[in-house]
This record gives sequence, C-alpha cells and structure tokens, in this order.
Amino acid sequence: MWICVYRVGSTRCGRVSTGYVPPDLQALPVAASAWAGLSRASTCEASAEVLTVGKIAAGRLVPSVCSVGPQSRSMGVRSLWPSLFALAALLCASAVHGNNKCKGALTCVQCLEIDPICAWCLQEDFGGSSASRCDLLENLIRKGCRENATEFPQGSFQVLQGLPLSEKGLKVDLDKIVQFSPQKIAISLRRGESRSFTVQARQVEDYPVDIYYLMDLSFSMKDDLENIQQLGTKVAMEMAKKTSNLQLGFGAFVDKPVSPYIYMATEDEIKNPCVHMNTVCIPVFGFKNVLKLTEEVNRFNEEVIKQKVSRNRDTPEGGMDAVLQVSVCKEEIGWRQEATHMLVLVTDATSHLALDGRLAGIINPNDGHCHIGQNNEYNASAVLDYPSLALVTEKLTENNINLIFAVTAELTEIYKNYSRMIPGTTVGTVYKDSSNVLELIIDAYEKIRSQVELEILNLPKELSVSFDAICGNDEVILGQKFCTGLQIGDTVNFTVKLEARECPKDEKVKTFMLKPILFKDALEITVNFSCSCECESNAVENSTLCTNGNGTFECGVCKCLPGRFGPYCECEEGDGSTVLQETCSPKKGDPICNNRGECICGQCVCHRSNYGIISGQFCECDDFSCGHYMGKLCSGNGQCQCGECRCFPDWTDNYCNCSTKTEPCRPPVGPMCHGRGECKCGKCVCKGGAYGDQCEKCPTCLDACTFKRPCVECKVFDTGELKEEGKCEQVCRDEIRLVEMLDMEAKSGAKCRYKDENGCIVHFGYHEETSGKSILLVIQEPECPPPLNLLYIILPVMGAILLLALVALLIWKLLVTIHDRKEFAKFEAERVKAKWDTMNNPLYKGPTSTFTNLTYSGKVE
Repeated sequence: MWICVYRVGSTRCGRVSTGYVPPDLQALPVAASAWAGLSRASTCEASAEVLTVGKIAAGRLVPSVCSVGPQSRSMGVRSLWPSLFALAALLCASAVHGNNKCKGALTCVQCLEIDPICAWCLQEDFGGSSASRCDLLENLIRKGCRENATEFPQGSFQVLQGLPLSEKGLKVDLDKIVQFSPQKIAISLRRGESRSFTVQARQVEDYPVDIYYLMDLSFSMKDDLENIQQLGTKVAMEMAKKTSNLQLGFGAFVDKPVSPYIYMATEDEIKNPCVHMNTVCIPVFGFKNVLKLTEEVNRFNEEVIKQKVSRNRDTPEGGMDAVLQVSVCKEEIGWRQEATHMLVLVTDATSHLALDGRLAGIINPNDGHCHIGQNNEYNASAVLDYPSLALVTEKLTENNINLIFAVTAELTEIYKNYSRMIPGTTVGTVYKDSSNVLELIIDAYEKIRSQVELEILNLPKELSVSFDAICGNDEVILGQKFCTGLQIGDTVNFTVKLEARECPKDEKVKTFMLKPILFKDALEITVNFSCSCECESNAVENSTLCTNGNGTFECGVCKCLPGRFGPYCECEEGDGSTVLQETCSPKKGDPICNNRGECICGQCVCHRSNYGIISGQFCECDDFSCGHYMGKLCSGNGQCQCGECRCFPDWTDNYCNCSTKTEPCRPPVGPMCHGRGECKCGKCVCKGGAYGDQCEKCPTCLDACTFKRPCVECKVFDTGELKEEGKCEQVCRDEIRLVEMLDMEAKSGAKCRYKDENGCIVHFGYHEETSGKSILLVIQEPECPPPLNLLYIILPVMGAILLLALVALLIWKLLVTIHDRKEFAKFEAERVKAKWDTMNNPLYKGPTSTFTNLTYSGKVE
C-alpha cells in the first residue's frame, strides 16, 4: 500500500503546502512521524493531485522514488509544486534510517540546529542514560518516547495580507491600485529549513504617469531649448494612447554658482556670462524647479518658452545635483505615490560627482535632503558637495523613480556605465538639437512597462534567497528574478525560496522587504526563527532530580553546575571513579568513548584537540574530519558536523564544492551558456566546439545572421527553402518585429544583411531578451537598386565608342604623319648625297624636228 500526501487548497488559501491523512491510512501501524507536518484539516478546496512518498512494508514506512501524480496546468497549482517536492523530500529523508544526521547533540537547542528532521525527547524516564534524546522523530517514538513529549517545531507560512492584483488603473482612489501580491506574509523557519512561496506582479493598464523633464541650460543647449517649446503638447498626445492620467513637470540646471565653475572676472560677467559674446544669458544656477508636476500641458509649453540659457566655465555640469533634488523633494516636485515616476535628464556634457566640489573649497558631503527654497531654487548648491552615484541610486530607488539619460552620441558610453550602477535607468541617444526627445521618452516608457525585476531590501544575514521566474509563457526560468518583453496587463509569477542558514544571535523575529524595482508595492516578510525549545521555559533550577540540586533540570536532562558531572550531576570533578563503563560505549565490546575521551560517572568527557572540537554522547563526532577540497575543509562552503559536510545554501556535493547558482552561466542577454552547453556546479560545460566561460565562443557554429536568414525569408517575404518545404512555422519560433530602422547597440545583438534573389539588400537584426525570447527585427522594405534606364546606358556607350574611334583616328593620323616625315627626310638625305655628270645620250633625240619646205620662196603674196 502506498502512502500519499493529498494536496489540499489553492494559492488563495494562504498556505504553500497542506495535506491530510486519509482515515483508512491513519489506523495503519506506521510511526506518527510519517505524518509530521501535515495539516489534519483545511478549509481549502480539495484537489486531485497526489504526491507519492513511500509504501507500507512490515509495519513501517519504506521510502520509494518520490514521484508526482497528475499535475494541474494552472499557474497557481504549478507554483505549489516546489513546496510539495520539499515536503516529499522531508518525509522520505525522515524514513531513511541509514542517513541519520541527528546525533551528537547534548541539549535540545543543539539538536534542533542540526537539521530540520531532528527531534528531541524531553520525557524524564526516556530510555536510560544510554539512549540519545536527539534523533529522528520516528526513532524516538520507537524507543518509547511519547509523541507529546517531543520537541519537533515545524515551519509555517501565513499570508497576512493578500489583496488581488488590479486589472486597470483608477482615476480616483489611486491608493487602491495593486500591482504586486501578496503584501504581507509571516514565515517560521528552523535552521537549515527552507520555504517556497509564489508572488505575482502585473503592470496594470492605464496606470498614472508622472514625467519630469530636467534640462541642461548651459550655452551649448541653446538650440535644444528652442526645439522643445511644443514638447509638452506632443508628449501629452502620444502618452494619451497609453494612459489617461498624465502629469508633466519641468526643471533646469547648469552648475554650482561658484568659482572655478563660472566666469567671474567682472561683476557684469557674473550677471551676464555671455557679455563678451554680445548676447544675453542668465546667471549660473545649480537647479531650478521651473514647473511642478501638473496636468496642464499648456503651462509646460509656456514655461519652456520663457527659459534662457546660461554659460559656465568647465565642461561637466551639475546634473547629479539636480537629479538628487528632484528625487528627494517629493512635495516640491509633486510626485504622486501611486504613479510611474519618469525623470528625463537631457544634457550634452558629463556630470560632476562627489569630491569634485573640493575644487571650489566645498568640503561638506551631500546630505541627501531636500534644499529647494521659496524661490524654487536649490539653495545649498554652494554649500554641499556633489552627490555620489551610490547616494543618487539610494534616493532614486527609495522614491521609485525611473531615470532616463537622454544624452548626445559621444556621451552615450559614459552614461551607460552610470546606468549599470543605477538600477532602473535607461540611456538614449539624443540628437544635437533634441529633436528626437519625444521618441526617447516613449521608448523608455514602453521599456519600463515591459519588464519586472525583483529586489530585496534589508535581508537578514541569516537568510538566503533564490528565485525562479515564470514570465508569461509557462516556462520556468531557474535562478532568474526578472522578466522582460511583457505586454501591459501581463501577469508574471516568481517562486521565492527562503532558507534559514543560521540562528540569529540577537532577536529571533526579523522583517525585510521584497518588491519589484521602481514599484510602490512591496511584500513585507516577517521571519520567525524557531531556534529555541519550548521546554526551556519550564526549566527547574537546583532541581532535586539533579542529585541534591547540583544542576538545572531542563528538557529532560540535567545541566550540571560547574565541577559536577554525570547524567544526574552525581559525580564531582576529581572523582576518579570509572563505574558504569558500559554506558560510555555504543555497544558492548566497542572502545570506550571511541578512544577519544574519558568515561567519568558513566558519561564521556571528550578530549581536547588542536584541530577542533570533539563532541557527541560517545565522542563520535567532531568538526574537523570532513573532506578537504583545494586545501579547505568542506571547500570553505560548509560546516563539518560529525564527520559530514553540511553545505551552506547554494552549495552541494560531498565536499560542498559544487555551486547550485546559475548566474555565472547566464550571459547578460540570451539563454544559459548561450544555448551551447549545460550549467554544472556554477560553470558552463560547453558542447559542439564552443568554449569560453559562458560558451560564447564557437568558431564552428553557424553565426546568427546565417542561421536566422531562412526565417526572415520565410516569415516576412514568403520565400526561401523553408517556405517551399512547409517548415516555416515548425522551425521559426522567433518573434518578428517590423521596424523602420535598426538600433542594435542598445540590445547587444547581431546586425545582419543579405542580398535576395532580386538583388535587393535585406537588413535585419537578431537579439535575445533576458527572458530567453528570440527577437528578429526586420526592415520590411528591402534596399533595392533603382530600375535601369536604357538611355543612360546607350548614350554613354555610344559616346565611349565615338570617343574611342576619334582617339584611334587621331593616333592613326599621327603615325602616318610621322612615317611620311621619316620617308621624306630619308629622300632628302639621299638626294643631297647624289653626284650628277653631264653626258650626251647617244640614243637621245631632241624633241624638236626641223623640216625645209622646198617650195617656199620666202615671198608673201
């Protein structure tokens, strides 16, 4: 027959895990400890989940492989399973007689501190002096201790205030909006005991928003001031799509009005720092609250138009001075408690920080208090030093203010470094003339409303806390306390596990806070450390049960006065009697006190050791014989108790050398070990040729651009192999977002491009959010070359041909001319060299022939 724990109740019951014993099983001859910690009755609704613990065999509990039956798919039930597993583990461990840690304790308090499964028997006549009163509860009962004579405190969990999450923001009764639940809980824990519970968070729809615009009014921001004169109207129009309850405010800063930060050669230069530039500027000031937060948007525009710039000497400005005053002067600025607080800092210069004030002889550190006078100006600017980043962070967090750095491109990296040290801040690159400030404000608002991250305030050092996140996709992300990529109205769940590492030395009840960063809502957790025994209150001093009043009878044993020994303080120091030797050995024939002590009055008095403390009823325990790793006992991550390492939270293994933390394996963006390995003992074990601390390097792996290109082709342009094979939906699980431009620097992703079959260039980006969600940003319109104009081709070709022909003709003419000249010169040279002689050619006949007319008489009639 199987023993099963039936889960009873739901998340509304205020109990993490409850249960009851079915009547047909109560009559079985099973030790009562098998049901320890289970609730006998509950007003919650019953459910059908079953947690198998073990089976009955030979009248006792035999542990089995603890397994879980059918699970509900609801979020509330899922959040309870960690607690049920812990309960099953506790019951299973209680039944394993061969792994009994409950040994070596001589007092009730020592017993309870060993392990949560240990119990103490305070029954006066329990088992004689040889029986250990510290043991597993079932063992004590089996040895004859009555159940009502045992000290076995159990942890408890109670929800003191658990208002449900709001669905939508309210115009009135803003204090009734709930974004984080529950609000108050009380937990009771023993040392080494852990307790898991679930919290929920939701960014409600139409939540009020306060936006305070803090502007640098140094001379270099003159054009920016002109461009934001209608910013109030534009912000109101855009934010009206997201909330119906908006307030705007405006403030300005320059720097401390003292030397060497200002020009002060003459009185005129102090009044008008721009006197040598033939223009008018206002005197330098530290910070001015120009307009308190208001719903009147037109007043914002009117006040901005009235502003004029100033001029200071050095490049850094007093921005952090102004940020601190805006943060702490809640009434003067007009921050509403039930609203999202956004502080937009616009500047084109770096900021002075703590100790910079010493250049001006200012040695008083910033006190973090409000110093805005009746003139709405910071009146301690020349008295107090600039604040440190730590002080700014403290005040921003304390007042739940989201700081947005809107800075020029050359300063982006500097302010990103600031942002890493100030939780809840974002950095945006503003154009030189601040023309894109509206886009930065809207983007920052959407980013703020798309993420939830938990933080712990005033955690007692005796507690350790771990988180698991369920970020809306029903997938549990181990070791993560934040969710991103959320939509307004999404509900996220976090499983919080508390473990009592030690018992506090001072007060036993301690309180700390758990809250989402920059939310007003918080969970107040009160922890009661169960580190004492109730039987101590019934202690009897100088009791007759302790041999003539030589001790205090407490929790069933005698605490002897100095110099007295024995179970009942019957022996005196110096008494050499060695009677009752058999009571100093676990069993007959074993060494007395394990050869590590002396048997005095039937009780082992353990030897002293240079290595540590020897303890236990038979000196069987010590705190130094555990395993060493890297030269350290229990690796330095645990305590040696009776020869076994008891690991601190977040450590496991025999030598406590295996970390259970996953943070070292999780990169800032993307899945654990970049999806290329497994996290074992806090280190990534890489696969497939990957290497690096987080498997971030992988020469043989496909790069993101090559790997994601088929999905872009398939899901955005309906082309590619995946589309032809019909595997688009099966392979491509990424979220596709169509954008007009890619900004991958802020997302730490890959920027990709490829040429499609039409010769067009497709641009897309790939990054993974911290929740593990893969995002593809695609520019929908490919960058295609313009269509070809044939005339533009023919005319240049014809012109080129004509030009080549003309050049060829000219070359031919030149060559012919050169050749003719060479031939003529050669002819002339030969002619000059020729020698001519005059001779008669016998064959030559002259061209003239003479004929005589014989009939001619020479007379003319």
